[in-house]
Amino acid sequence: MAATEAGDERAAAEVLRGLARHLNCLSEDNKSTRKRALEAIKKETVDRGLSSGVLQEVFSSLLKPLLKCLSDPMERCRETAILMLGEFIRCVPKPEESLPYLMPCLAQRLGGNDILEPAEELRLSVMEVLTLTVEVCGKQLAPYLHDMINILQRTIVDPFPDVKRESCKCTVNFAKSVPEHFHMQAESLVKPLMQTIAHQHSQVRVSVIEATGAVIRHGNGKNVDDVLSHLAQRLFDDSPQVRKTVTIVVGDWLLHMPDRYSYFHKLLPLLLSGISDEIPEIRLLAADLWRQTGTQWEKENENDIKDKMDFLLSPPPLYPAGVERPGLGCRELVVRNLSRLVPAITHDVTDWLVPTRVKTSQLLSVLLLHAEDHCTQHLQPLLATLYRACTDSERDVVTNCLAAAKLLGTFVPPEVFLKLLLGHVETASSFSHPWTPLMVLAAVLGGCSGPLLKPHLQQIADTLAQPDVCQEYQQVKYLEQLLACVDVLLCQCEADCSTVSLQLLQVLITVQSASTEPQLSDKALESMRCLCKVQGLDSVMVLYRQHMGQLLDWLSASVNTWSSYSLQRLQLHVIAVQSGPVLGEFVSQLMPLLRSCLHPDRDPEMRMSIFTMLAKLLLDSGNTLNSQGRFCDESEMFLCEALLPNLVWHAGRTAAAIRTAALSCLLALLHGGTVTPGQLLRVEEKLSPQVLSALEEDSQMARLLACRSLSTILKLTGPSLHPDALNKIYPELLKRLDDSSEEVRRMALQALGLWLSSLTKDYNPKLCARHLELLFQQLLLHLDDPDNSVQEQVLGVLKTGSSVYPALLKREVEAARDKQRSPAYCDQLLQHINSLPEETGDCAE
Repeated sequence: MAATEAGDERAAAEVLRGLARHLNCLSEDNKSTRKRALEAIKKETVDRGLSSGVLQEVFSSLLKPLLKCLSDPMERCRETAILMLGEFIRCVPKPEESLPYLMPCLAQRLGGNDILEPAEELRLSVMEVLTLTVEVCGKQLAPYLHDMINILQRTIVDPFPDVKRESCKCTVNFAKSVPEHFHMQAESLVKPLMQTIAHQHSQVRVSVIEATGAVIRHGNGKNVDDVLSHLAQRLFDDSPQVRKTVTIVVGDWLLHMPDRYSYFHKLLPLLLSGISDEIPEIRLLAADLWRQTGTQWEKENENDIKDKMDFLLSPPPLYPAGVERPGLGCRELVVRNLSRLVPAITHDVTDWLVPTRVKTSQLLSVLLLHAEDHCTQHLQPLLATLYRACTDSERDVVTNCLAAAKLLGTFVPPEVFLKLLLGHVETASSFSHPWTPLMVLAAVLGGCSGPLLKPHLQQIADTLAQPDVCQEYQQVKYLEQLLACVDVLLCQCEADCSTVSLQLLQVLITVQSASTEPQLSDKALESMRCLCKVQGLDSVMVLYRQHMGQLLDWLSASVNTWSSYSLQRLQLHVIAVQSGPVLGEFVSQLMPLLRSCLHPDRDPEMRMSIFTMLAKLLLDSGNTLNSQGRFCDESEMFLCEALLPNLVWHAGRTAAAIRTAALSCLLALLHGGTVTPGQLLRVEEKLSPQVLSALEEDSQMARLLACRSLSTILKLTGPSLHPDALNKIYPELLKRLDDSSEEVRRMALQALGLWLSSLTKDYNPKLCARHLELLFQQLLLHLDDPDNSVQEQVLGVLKTGSSVYPALLKREVEAARDKQRSPAYCDQLLQHINSLPEETGDCAE
């Protein structure tokens, strides 16, 4: 051994003798001379392949000259000197002997306030030498802690990205090398690291996060709070490698940081957030680290959780299918920290940054999956959080929160969550968005099972059917959630819903009534079919038959308070239209409701809407109101008590509109065949004056409807009317021949034709000659009408009347022809009269 050392000394002395001149040249002013000298020294030492022992001796002699060259003005000289220093440190057996000179020099070069090395590449090379020194010297660097920290503080924030990365690498190695000393000054590196953690280069961010992990783990534990927010932001980094590094660092802290128990509640969210990362590799990594953390905690606290380890191994009965249950240690860690985590979740779920809200909503589901039935004691703040999150404009946030709400339904007993949720549904007005309690309720119910919900089904359905709940708001969003609650009950409870079929039907009717969106109405109708299916009913008609009496009682209870703004009138419309023939089975119960709605003192707009609905029903009365033939028994009373009072003239446009609507309903009643001629005759004295009065309405539509109604009345009862009653009709119709509307004129002519056809043997032409004379004269005047179709129609009416009193008509026609009024038509009439049988003319005479 001694011989080897002696040999090394001789060899080193020989090398140094050969380098003597070159060493002297390092002090020359000529930069080329210094450059050649350094290259020669390098060639004779590190490039020569000398033994490590010889290199150690040579290095001891060359160290100071080489360190002096680090300040050489020539960049190439500094570069060569740095390269030689690195090679010597890598190859010599005792590199630590150089530290007393090397570290102060590097500290001066890199650790000052000013950057002494202007070349970025050379600063990188110096940092690589420093990293190498840390690797080979290890604990020997403990006395130089202050110098190392000074250097790292400056180089971590160096302008050159590669220097930053190398500095972070050096920090990690140094922290691991001297952990018992590093913690004393680790705090000094936190600020520069946090200044660099958001650097634009992802590789720099990765390196900074790794360095932060080492600094915190080997530090004094006081700076965790200073770095957590920065690491949390990196969870949203665009680079998967950055997010992966955060996961690795946080997992390492949870497993190895000495004071980790104090920071579990702050570190758990960071690691658990990685479980929902979009990259599968990161998800698997986070899950594995979390599993290790839970297993380690179990072992460390085995005595405290012994009972749970023995008896609570089986999952809850409704545990989500396809989801692996976390280990006991993981669950316990979440449960014990949940009271601290929930307020943080509540805060971050409304953060102004969308990625933060999305991550937080994902984390909420993960936490609830771990907490299981322990969610119960935090239910109130959790619900408040969900209400706020469900108003988010970002769809992913809402979806994630509804998934969390479903977990609440899985783990929390129904009697507990319903006590809070149903109370919030009933007091929705206290929320800025009234539909949020319904949205959360639907999600929570979706997580519960039918058998558990069955005892509470009545309570839930009664709440949904309350007027303050299902009729208070008409926003589409609110109605969608109301429908969602019904759908989830039908899905979860199926046949058990038969006990609350009425309440669910009321809610579905209300949704259709209040909705302005056809798609939503279609969905509600589909839900109605589903309600039929779970009860084994063939159709919606059967469902209505089952509940029609109760539905009409439901509406009748509030009918005296209805107005044009009342939702109940729309509910009545939905029921009447959808129930079809079933409506005819409950006419006796429906009529009082209609009479109340149509009383002349009630809201005008409401009456108009009811009349419009009835007109449609009466036109198809065989499939609606009169499907059982029972409406005929009620039609006379309906006519007298509901229709006629609304035909009485009152001033104003609104009153005129109501009369028009009532006339439309009257015409439908007459056309629908639900009123008999006998019934019409009994009310003729009340009906005719109102219809004749309507012929004078300002509204063209009203006049037209009145003409049509009068025509139908004449068809049904004309031959049975008293002559006096008949003689009151034709003068009003004659006035309409000069109407501004061509359609009204034609309809009036049609009615006059029917009037003439209604004259029977009870009508004495001679006694009523003055009436017939006036009628013929007025009709003949209109043979000169500029409209050919009107002329033809008038001719037809006169031909119809020719058999009533031919002689009188012949005389009036001849008089008209003498006055040159439509001679062609007059000749036709005369020809027609002359062709009549003799008996007709004689009878008339």
